[in-house]
Amino acid sequence: MELLHPRWVLPIEPWAVLEDTGVLIDGDRIAAVGPVAELRRVHPTAAVTSLPNHVLMPGLVNAHTHAAMTLLRGFADDVALMTWLRERIWPVEGRWADPEFVADGTLLAAAEMLRGGVTSFADMYFHPRAAIEACRTAGIRIMSGQIVLNAPTAYGSGPDDYLAKAREVISDYADAPLVHFSLAPHAPYTVSDDVLVRVGQLCHDWDVPMNIHVHETRDEVQESVAEYGVRPLARMDALGVVDDRLFAAHAVHLTDEEIALLAERGASLAHCPTSNLKLASGIARLADWLAAGIRVGVGTDGTASNNRLDVLADMRLASLLAKGTTGDASAVSAPAALTAATLGGAAAMGLDTQIGSLAAGKQADIMALDLSGFDIAPIYDVASHVVNVCGRREVSDVWVAGRRRVSGGALVDLDPAELAATAGIWQQRIARS
Repeated sequence: MELLHPRWVLPIEPWAVLEDTGVLIDGDRIAAVGPVAELRRVHPTAAVTSLPNHVLMPGLVNAHTHAAMTLLRGFADDVALMTWLRERIWPVEGRWADPEFVADGTLLAAAEMLRGGVTSFADMYFHPRAAIEACRTAGIRIMSGQIVLNAPTAYGSGPDDYLAKAREVISDYADAPLVHFSLAPHAPYTVSDDVLVRVGQLCHDWDVPMNIHVHETRDEVQESVAEYGVRPLARMDALGVVDDRLFAAHAVHLTDEEIALLAERGASLAHCPTSNLKLASGIARLADWLAAGIRVGVGTDGTASNNRLDVLADMRLASLLAKGTTGDASAVSAPAALTAATLGGAAAMGLDTQIGSLAAGKQADIMALDLSGFDIAPIYDVASHVVNVCGRREVSDVWVAGRRRVSGGALVDLDPAELAATAGIWQQRIARS
């Protein structure tokens, strides 16, 4: 057993800022959260880890990303989404996105996320088996999105092939620790009605979420109206796939009625503020989502459209954008932002009974931030400090399923020099192509 003794604990649920409180880890789970003196008395043999200037909280959840695209960081900047996809990203993926690319890119992404306090992430990409193996090497928790498209790619010939591969991957890793699944039809504009219906049924049969990009841009919405006579979400609703399995990314352009529909059906959303801004897609109505009671997580998207897998930064940006767009300085408060970046993301992924808060019985996915720096002093409100002051530099220690993956700000199991060298090799290959 390991007893973590920090200055402060943010359990997230129930909401509190606790002092003189410890978190006891037993194997891969949290055994207890309570007064340090009592935990020491009851468990005298537990190894004590003192974190005297630290705040301890659940590991961050990256609710939407394409991890392997870390190898395309900065490859296609300053262009709008459809140009970005059709003229830059899809061609380079068609040339390079093989299992080696996915394995190397995902390992690099996992290291970046762990160093930034992220313990779990929702992925959506080709060659998921390679991504899963990279995550097992890194020791990070993955929700592996099994991609589905109508179009052929180097990964699959069409919907039947993608779904057959999905069945095999899910079966092969059904009992693997730290591995969870979703079915991931890319977007309504790349997946036909019959395939959406089929995927929706399989999500129920296989007990997994449907992870999909929805209403990311105005053009996407207008093209759907031109082709189908309705907006994408209305089309999906008519097909019966807007339900509590739906886990949609972006959702920048939603009407009041669409927000109410998602709330009524129990759907979940991943908010990706940096990516939405960088691709000029717009600003999502986060405050209205939360007010409606929608489950919301914070996502980075991939580094090709964000350039960082930094959930702390996106959490802060989400809060600030909500305040700025609503004219309400109380919108998306620090507690609300922290909840979205942890338990909200876990709930959106269907994993809130396992992760997202510090509670006995849950997986020991935990991070510590060191608040001792002079340049972040003084501290009046710890929760506000985490959201509005802290960055990845303050992340000192990270545990995933009870195993420490970051210690004193350094990766425990991965070599940064090797990761950088591998990234450099890929940069040279891709730049020459």
